[in-house]
Amino acid sequence: MTDNAQAAQETQETYDCDALVIGSGCSGLSAAVTAAHHGLKVLVVEKEPRFGGTTARSGGWLWIPGTSLAKAWGIEENPDQAKTYLRHEAGNSFDAARVDAFLTEGPKAVDFFTTRTAVRFDMPLTFPDYHAEAPGGAQGGRSMVARPFDGRELGPAIKHLGSPLPELTVFGMMLGSGKEIVHFMRATRSLTSAIYVGKRLSRHAGDVIRHGRGMTLTNGNALAGRLAKSAFDLNVPLWLDAPVRELIVENGAVHGAIVMRDGRAIRVNARRGVVLACGGFPHDVARRQKMFPHAPTGKEHYSPGPVGNTGDGLRLAESAGGRVEDTLPNAAAWVPVSVTTRKDGSKGVMPHFIDRAKPGVIAVMRDGRRFANEGNSYHDFVQEMVKAAKPGEEIAAYLVCDHQTLRKYGLGCVPPRPMPLRHHLNTGYLKRGATLAELAAQAGIDAKGLEATVAEFNKTAEEGRDPLFGKGSRAYNRYQGDALHGPNPCVAPLDHGPFYAIKMVIGDLGTYAGIVTDAQARALDAQRQVIPGLYAVGNDMASIMGGNYPGAGITLGPALTFGYIAGKHLAGAAAERSAA
Repeated sequence: MTDNAQAAQETQETYDCDALVIGSGCSGLSAAVTAAHHGLKVLVVEKEPRFGGTTARSGGWLWIPGTSLAKAWGIEENPDQAKTYLRHEAGNSFDAARVDAFLTEGPKAVDFFTTRTAVRFDMPLTFPDYHAEAPGGAQGGRSMVARPFDGRELGPAIKHLGSPLPELTVFGMMLGSGKEIVHFMRATRSLTSAIYVGKRLSRHAGDVIRHGRGMTLTNGNALAGRLAKSAFDLNVPLWLDAPVRELIVENGAVHGAIVMRDGRAIRVNARRGVVLACGGFPHDVARRQKMFPHAPTGKEHYSPGPVGNTGDGLRLAESAGGRVEDTLPNAAAWVPVSVTTRKDGSKGVMPHFIDRAKPGVIAVMRDGRRFANEGNSYHDFVQEMVKAAKPGEEIAAYLVCDHQTLRKYGLGCVPPRPMPLRHHLNTGYLKRGATLAELAAQAGIDAKGLEATVAEFNKTAEEGRDPLFGKGSRAYNRYQGDALHGPNPCVAPLDHGPFYAIKMVIGDLGTYAGIVTDAQARALDAQRQVIPGLYAVGNDMASIMGGNYPGAGITLGPALTFGYIAGKHLAGAAAERSAA
């Protein structure tokens, strides 16, 4: 049998639809729900055994200016303000057409999903942009989070929803952002918080006994669950364990894909087009080696994203003539992470979002010296790590605090009191020393440098000042600090031994270097011409943020929006091929 004959036999089974969506995270489900709502027959395929992608394990925040949620708070902003901010953030990588599409369609997408689907959001009054002091920056009204969701509404499909990142759970329980985290951190100091935590734990325990998992979905798990419920309500089929082998390209246009399902190759004919929503390339070692300067072999990087995000969408686009953006100053959204050993012996990756900003916490390099404002955004912090690293050395920093701070706030995977520390000390994740010199010896930090740094920091910390880096001087710093600690919510001395340290290395929250698209999310070729029938959204689409990280939710905000844009375009696209 010839290769062509064998291929024909393998693909003789067909499935016809209007739109094929490859990937089941926020961007893919957004496109699927929008297209299905407008009357298209949609199929979603997911290579992993669970749906939700990176979204399911994310914080679930979306950054979209000018929404009705903001207006409900009385926040009315001129679209030019957000455009000014994004122009400042993106610099030379600013893409006016796609930014305009995002700012125009983003609020419409939010209204569509909150009025026509199961998706709901909550927006705090004040959650500042990461660079709120920059031109066009805002103190609130742009970041929203998925409202908690009862997983029982998914019915039997709940068992196929991706799990949250274990390192961001308590007893396997997802914590809602904001107030819920505060309650857990204050459970030993506030009767109100203690009662809240007790009820939350009891409810979770009951769910585990009855259902095998918690049913109060929060953050990204809630967003993935709500989007999936919306798709199922529209009778959109979702194939799991169904990787795409190749796109079907005829006369320069994409007409579908060959999908593997139950060991069979199925030819999926997509009359209107194919949407790539495969989650970028955080676990593609070869592309990391090419695009991550800190990872010369591709292995010096630790991503908390799903291991299945191996750049499939980018390779599929390239096979059809698409191009991957390679000029952004940062190829991914960086985050400092620590590598922990779970109780089952497996390794986990813990992102450090809020602990760095807490009073009594500082970060040093191996020489024992501070190098940045610890309260700044994770993306900015990692760039300072890279600048401070000595040539040829592993790029790593250490979070350092004293006993009082550790037990009050926790650090990384280490929980606050009354939870025990022993596991993390035994695995070496948490280093401890009776003195700073002893801690330095345990962690591999220069002892004299660390002692000098802490002595210098402590001189002004009692007064709440940080003359060296200004920790607590920015709105975002203060938001992540401790509002009940004064005079500076981010600064306190380190003077109550024993002392502790956790090593941090470089990770990501998603890749920026995606497929080049136009404002309708259509993939473009090397001549910037549209590839008919091919769309890219989410982390498969080149970021509109220009390699910067302006605020909480700048990945999921555009993911929802451009998924919505792609779905509408698929539904409204004229039958050009038929005419041709």
